[in-house]
Formats: sequence, C-alpha cells, structure tokens
Amino acid sequence: MNIQFMTDGGADIPEHFHEIMDIIIVPLYLHFKDGEYKTGNIDMTTFFQKIKETNELPQSAAPSPHDFYEAYKKVDPTKPIIMLSLTKGLSSTYDHAVLGKDMLLEEEPERKITVINTKTASCGIALLLHESFQKVKENYSYEELVNHLEERVEQTTTLFVLKTLENLILGGRLDRVRGAIAKTLNIKLLMKANDERGDIDVIEKVRGNKKAINRFIEQIGIHAKQFEDKIITMTHCNDENRAKKVLDMITEKYPFKDAILSETGPLISTYGGEGALVISFFNK
Repeated sequence: MNIQFMTDGGADIPEHFHEIMDIIIVPLYLHFKDGEYKTGNIDMTTFFQKIKETNELPQSAAPSPHDFYEAYKKVDPTKPIIMLSLTKGLSSTYDHAVLGKDMLLEEEPERKITVINTKTASCGIALLLHESFQKVKENYSYEELVNHLEERVEQTTTLFVLKTLENLILGGRLDRVRGAIAKTLNIKLLMKANDERGDIDVIEKVRGNKKAINRFIEQIGIHAKQFEDKIITMTHCNDENRAKKVLDMITEKYPFKDAILSETGPLISTYGGEGALVISFFNK
C-alpha cells in the first residue's frame, strides 16, 4: 500500500485490518498503582484483573509529541502518512499528533503527513480505516483520500450503551450516591459522540437492559435511513456473546451491507466497563 495509515490506542481494530493495511498504532499510557503500561502491551485478562485487585481504574495519558515524532520518522520518507486520531473532544492525543508532525516537518519538510481528528473512538476509527482501504483500492490519490476522510468524519455516527455504571463511579464521573441510586433502579445509559465537539453526550437514561438495547437499536434508524451500501462496526467490552446477539438484532432490522465485530481495548474498556457496546456507521 502506497500510503501509511496510523492511529492510536483509542482505536479498536479487528486483527485482519492489520494484515491488509499494515497499520501503525501509537499507544496511549495507562497508569496503575504498580506502574505504567502502554495500551498495546497489556492483555485484557491482566487489565480486568488489575481493576478487580485494586478496585480502581487506571489513569490514562496521551502519547507525547515525541512519541508521534518517532513513529512518523520510522516511516519511509517517500511514503505519505494519514494519522487517524482519537477524538480531540476526549484527549490531547490529536494535539500531540499534530505537534509531532510539525517537529518532523521542520527537519524533513518534503514529507506528507496529515493528522485527522476523527471525532470518534473505538470502532468509529475502525470504520474510517475500512473506508480508507476501500478508497485505496479505487485508486484514490493521497489528496483525494484526505478530503474524502474529512468528509466522512462529519458523516460518522458513534453510539454507546453501558451495561454497568461501575466504571463511571470508579473513575469519578458519577458520584457514588447517584451511582448507587441508578444501580438500584437498574438505569442504563445511552450515549453518542457529539457531532461537533467529538466528546460524549448522554442522550437517554433507560431503565432495564432489554429496553436499553431496544432503544440503542432504534437510535440507528433515527440517524440513518439507507443501509444497503453501508457497513456497521461494533466493539464490545468483554462480552462477545451479548455483542453477537445485539449485532444479529441490528442486522435483522437494518439491511447493512456488512457488519464487523471486535473487542474494545484497555482505553475504551476503562471508560465503558464490562458489557459496554459501541457501534459506528455512516449516516449519509
């Protein structure tokens, strides 16, 4: 492939994407009590075990500008780079990716490097990578592909449904009193990546898991109307059986061209908690 695609630890990418696209991932950092880990260097079994042992969530940190500089520099200078970054609305990762690019361009101004704020995360970035591969096969030029991806970012809908509020409580995003009340009432949260800012909005609070899943699926029809030429990507947090059932329900209701399922990595799992589901699709 004549373009080097890159992303970061906020993306959750199916294994076969790596095989066909040779994607470079710049990891984020997770700080546990016993030390620091990179998102690509901790397996999910160890990750969940550490949370249970400490009853605390790790603190996350963006890659440094120097991390991005080093990652860019390793790429063949004649090969243009497209870096699809975790949403700027949730992390300084995008800003650091741009700073790293600027550092390298000062030394090697002939390089082509584009950093795109995806305004999404997890399977949303996987969706954009899938789109990139399709357009490369259609012989899009580098400039055409960059313009197309910037348009696609604005057409990407990413929805979340949480099975548990435990990680929101542990992470301090929901105080324990409100969390205890919500758990007693069996409240589930439906969330959406904000189209403008790229952060996360709670769009609905639903009582009961079954109702939450039904509303989660209904949201797809609110945001998109035609599905035959679209794909949907989904990630799950340590609950593959549930994810497959929900994905089957989605594809029975909406005739997507294809569906891609994978697991959330440690960064998204930190915020979503076990059982969380994320879906992304193009709304146009």
